[in-house]
Amino acid sequence: MVTATFRFYEELNDFLARAQRRRAFSCACAANATTKHMIEALGVPHTEVELILVNGESVGFEHPLADGDRVAVYPKFEALDIRPLLRVRTNPLRELRFIADAHLGGVAQLLRLAGFDTLYDNHFSDEAIESIAAAEHRIVLTRDRELLKRRTITHGCYVRAIKPRAQLDELFERLDLAASVRPFRLCLTCNAPLHRIAREDVQTRVPAGVFERHTRFVTCDVCARVFWEGTHWRRMRTLIDDVSGANATQAPEDGNASP
Repeated sequence: MVTATFRFYEELNDFLARAQRRRAFSCACAANATTKHMIEALGVPHTEVELILVNGESVGFEHPLADGDRVAVYPKFEALDIRPLLRVRTNPLRELRFIADAHLGGVAQLLRLAGFDTLYDNHFSDEAIESIAAAEHRIVLTRDRELLKRRTITHGCYVRAIKPRAQLDELFERLDLAASVRPFRLCLTCNAPLHRIAREDVQTRVPAGVFERHTRFVTCDVCARVFWEGTHWRRMRTLIDDVSGANATQAPEDGNASP
């Protein structure tokens, strides 16, 4: 019988049984158990883990556990560059392209508003999300921790907040998104790029009053909707400035629009 001592840090404790939180505890391990197997058996998705130390040394997910091992498990470090220590992944943890599960349609639209390529379909199965994430190197966003335990999902984020705006704030803080904001470049419905369209080409596609008051328009080639800088745009601009700390990069002209 192999017995190891585990200690989880910061938000990883949210996934543990209450008696195991914020303390070291001993746990019996299966024969030939790896760090990944035991971390997930205790309830923590491997995608939430950035660093594992076994007896003080950085190891990967496939490291076999031995009797008496002391295992420390850490989430992403926000204020300390630990890249030279990392052993859990061969590639960077986060590419700024996402796929959201069925519970996160609201925040998927807000991420698109901020300029982040975010796939979402209410009918995506877990198998489809896993396959797309692997093929397109996307971060899986979900409130289903079991989805994040799937073997081929290497980049993921368990979203704790319930409402879309709070979810957006959480993702901006946890994934450090503010510096990468490029607002108003993607269609909120289709996730396709927006591009400028000549004013004379939209005259029959927008209300007469809108055509008279505005000179700049953009469109989506997928859904064919036309957008302009109206009152809705100003509300969305305020939201993006707020969530990004007013450091959002100004989008190109062909993305600076609103329905």
